[in-house]
Amino acid sequence: MPVPHGVTTCGACISAPPAFDAALVRVDYAFPWDRLIAAFKFHGALDLAPVLAEAIVEAHGEVQGGEAPPLVVPVPLSVARLRERGYNQAWELARRVARRLGLEAEPRLLLRIRDTPHQLALPPEERAGNVRGAFAIEPRRSGELRDRAIALVDDVMTTGSTAAEIAGVLKEAGAASVAVWVVARTARPGEAV
Repeated sequence: MPVPHGVTTCGACISAPPAFDAALVRVDYAFPWDRLIAAFKFHGALDLAPVLAEAIVEAHGEVQGGEAPPLVVPVPLSVARLRERGYNQAWELARRVARRLGLEAEPRLLLRIRDTPHQLALPPEERAGNVRGAFAIEPRRSGELRDRAIALVDDVMTTGSTAAEIAGVLKEAGAASVAVWVVARTARPGEAV
């Protein structure tokens, strides 16, 4: 949720903390960003990746005060979705963000082990169940997460279900903290954008 300048935690996170430690978001998922992100994600507009990645870099600069997690990890796609789309939009953002901030990026540490229906097609109350058990750490590499701070990158956060599920998996494998970095967030029903 948006918070005033200088405030680091929203009221919802104070009353019911998510599995992730922080969320960094640049814009609301509204015009013109919604159309740009949809073109990037679903219509192969990879030329938009640098602009969208730069939005995350700008948000990082405004909020983080120069401190950055040392490992950037994209939300993974299932093999079927990757084959269908031809690229992972989260990796396209993560690798550019990491390069701009001088960080390490790792696309194969986190796996999507179960294909799930698009979150877009589901009502908010069903999204957490849809992604439960869908992610895992590459078994031979779980030791690489021990005591590491992680930045989990994706294009859009809606309910936070995917981010929370992945954060739980990362922390169970030993990650010290997980910050979610996205370009946009979808407003909750009734929330003004």
